[in-house]
Amino acid sequence: MNITSSLSPEIISRLNDYSKKFRIPKSRILEQALEAYFERISKAELIRTFKAASRDEEILLMAEEGLEEYLKILDNETT
Repeated sequence: MNITSSLSPEIISRLNDYSKKFRIPKSRILEQALEAYFERISKAELIRTFKAASRDEEILLMAEEGLEEYLKILDNETT
């Protein structure tokens, strides 16, 4: 898929420099940069979701009940 985008001259210059320095196609640098960015966004979203869940009494209760059930299962397997 081809994408047309406008980038600042500074970004284009850095992209060109790194592409030449490491002999990596510009498209590969952009692809890796986007993958790293999306990974950071996913982690940040996960952290935000867990923080929100930690303040939700209903979710905490469900987690505690689930843990109790899990411990019962483990106890039954060891006896």
